[in-house]
Amino acid sequence: MTRSALAASAVVALAATLVVTPTVSAAPAAPDWKLCKDVANGWPAEDARTECATVVVPVDHAKPDGRKIEIAISRVKASDPAARRGVMVLNPGGPGGAGIRMPQGILNSTVKDLGRTHDLIGFDPRGVGYSDKVTCRELPEDVEQPPQSWSDKEKARFYSARDGRANRRCAETDLEFARNLTTDAIARDIDVIRAALGEQKINYYGVSWGTALGAHYRSLFDGNVDRMLLDSVMLANFDLNEIDNTTVAAYENLYNDFATWVSRYDRVYHFGTTHGEVSKALFDLRRLLTESPRVIGSGESRITIDGDTITSLMTRNRAWWSSAAAELVKIRDNEVPEAARQAATAAGARSAARGLASPPEGFSRFLNVAVICNEALSTRDFETAWNHRMGRLAKYPAAGEKASFDGKCANWPLPVQPWRLKPGASALQLVGHLYEGVTPIDWAVSMRGKIGGSLFTIEDDRHGSLSRLPCGATGLEFFATGRASTSSCPGEPIPTPETPAPTSGDSLTVERSPYDSGRVATFG
Repeated sequence: MTRSALAASAVVALAATLVVTPTVSAAPAAPDWKLCKDVANGWPAEDARTECATVVVPVDHAKPDGRKIEIAISRVKASDPAARRGVMVLNPGGPGGAGIRMPQGILNSTVKDLGRTHDLIGFDPRGVGYSDKVTCRELPEDVEQPPQSWSDKEKARFYSARDGRANRRCAETDLEFARNLTTDAIARDIDVIRAALGEQKINYYGVSWGTALGAHYRSLFDGNVDRMLLDSVMLANFDLNEIDNTTVAAYENLYNDFATWVSRYDRVYHFGTTHGEVSKALFDLRRLLTESPRVIGSGESRITIDGDTITSLMTRNRAWWSSAAAELVKIRDNEVPEAARQAATAAGARSAARGLASPPEGFSRFLNVAVICNEALSTRDFETAWNHRMGRLAKYPAAGEKASFDGKCANWPLPVQPWRLKPGASALQLVGHLYEGVTPIDWAVSMRGKIGGSLFTIEDDRHGSLSRLPCGATGLEFFATGRASTSSCPGEPIPTPETPAPTSGDSLTVERSPYDSGRVATFG
């Protein structure tokens, strides 16, 4: 493994090992901090505070003296050294999301005062961003499409086989690395980071899948945790069928609220004055675009507006209701929404950026698949997954199509390594969202039952929104005192047609476009 600049990636030799209980290794070297803008490709030149470095970790923590990889980390030092009370490690979710820029997101949020009392530590998990990863090139057959004339089941079987072949090929590029792309391994990487920083304990702030990462770290290293906050909490039982069932139920509720809201503003949208009229109009539009998708742009800038696009727009959360309804109107009227034009332009720009001219990826599709398929309980049989899907569609006509996890691990070549979470004694604040679809409130309840902690609830449907709301003060209070809350707070008000959509991308969570052709299944 070449120790290179942060922008380097690694493709390394093939091996096969089993993950077992790690042994103790020598203390890691202290990070060699340098300003990120001087060493990290694509880093904003105006950022004069954030420092970057790499930390060396074992590929397999059960073999601490074996093959090594580098994990990229960042630091923004506490702005009030006299009030400093340690480090805070951050993760924005995924799995597959890069987190090295998350300190900037914290400093631009309602919990920005965390940066006064803590060194904020971001990192790119193994497999993504500036950290070492497997490079698996996309082949033409990876994006092949079935004939439009095929039935839904034939198309689904085609996609399952196509994606399964690609996943297996990428995993077999480096089986040792792929096998060790797990939440457990990444949690152990965090403890190497802690030791390299010279800290006895860490504070931790995780969102979405980052909550599973925090729960793993606390289960493994409870004595190394000072205080931990987990926002938009993962399900404690990592079962993909259960995940699809619970998220689709939550999204169906979101859709029903949206359809009722649209009916109140028929003077603006003209989809109908009742929930039933709106549903018929939107379902008819979805059926039309499922049968006859529309294509925008060409080549690398080509995107498709189809039935899945309509489902995505129909089930967006409240903050996007005004923009989603306006886009549905344009699609109905055979116009191209501006958001779709922007998505096509962005797709072309991503394709044009190559090599050293390109900033590192912010998300890794392969890491996403590897972590889920290495750890989740799920069927790898197409017929079983299809039957599950048919049951969901019958029960949840608006949102059933949003189920995207069950069956995605077909042809994955490695065995499941189930989660082993357990309670701890360190201070733990869970944050759940009453109406959220990505990580439903039931998940936070299940995690509390598994690992303990106190549950603070936000009366909204927006993923990871604590850092956007005035009640972010609850998080500040928790990290200042260690006292967790069981109270609640209101979310953002329900919009009107004149309410602008929020800006996407705050380095804390990922807001995915309905026109994202990748449609990667993530928890954040």
